[in-house]
Amino acid sequence: MRAVVTGGAGFIGSNLVDALVGRGDEVLVVDDFASGKRENLNPKAALLEHDIREPYSAEADVVFHLAAQADVQTSMQRPEYDAHVNVVGTVNVLRSAPGAQVIFASSGGAGYGECPEPAAEDAPFLPLSPYGIAKKCGEEYLAGWNRIHGTSHVSLRFGNVYGERQDSGLEGGVVAIFLERLARGDETVIYGDGEQSRDFVYVGDVVDALLAAVGRGGGPYNVGTGEATTVNALHAACRRVAGVETEPRHAPARLGDVLRSVLDVRRAERELGWRARVSLDDGIARTYAWTKEAAAR
Repeated sequence: MRAVVTGGAGFIGSNLVDALVGRGDEVLVVDDFASGKRENLNPKAALLEHDIREPYSAEADVVFHLAAQADVQTSMQRPEYDAHVNVVGTVNVLRSAPGAQVIFASSGGAGYGECPEPAAEDAPFLPLSPYGIAKKCGEEYLAGWNRIHGTSHVSLRFGNVYGERQDSGLEGGVVAIFLERLARGDETVIYGDGEQSRDFVYVGDVVDALLAAVGRGGGPYNVGTGEATTVNALHAACRRVAGVETEPRHAPARLGDVLRSVLDVRRAERELGWRARVSLDDGIARTYAWTKEAAAR
């Protein structure tokens, strides 16, 4: 198929592009390299260097919309910039390839707010950051396009994604931050008491979910493991893989961070035939191996 991947030089996007190319699909990457990296580009994919805040056009059967301003703290400080990228950019993507299905990377972690129990897709969407608000706006645009134009666009609500190529410079990349600093022997920091919990899902599983949504309707669909892991437990798992015993330093909690975020993923398994298969320990081990290889280059 002809696939467009916005943000295809980024963390999740580049992993998806590799999978698409490996299947023999024709792939166009749309990226302005605000956070994506040229070294992530697959040489067999075409490139349109473009900022999605501006209109563009492309021929495609499916558009995987992964380009985003993905940092919660940036959204708190610059909500107008976050909205321009994540809301206006999504509208431009919807208009870019008439007739193509759009699969939108939304956020369960930032969208549901506090989750005393695993949040199903019909749970109230109560974001605590402009980033989460913008993702909800994107979902509403897709749903509205479906009603107005009879399209079958789909929103996937990701948990906390981690894995190879995650940027340790971005707030959301806590696994990358921990592993990179542990590998260097640097101090690691946990904000708050570390008992805040997240649904950490491996990037390879997320790529499989994106592919499973092609040609399907319905949704939105949660994409996670259904299991809550505290940041303290995550850090301990990273220390085990890295062979480091040093404890982290705790700093004050940050505005916009929820205490508990975990997803109910039964709809995706039931309707898409998808579920996460990579365990946290296995995923962290794969990510750490890649981190060491990247540092050695």
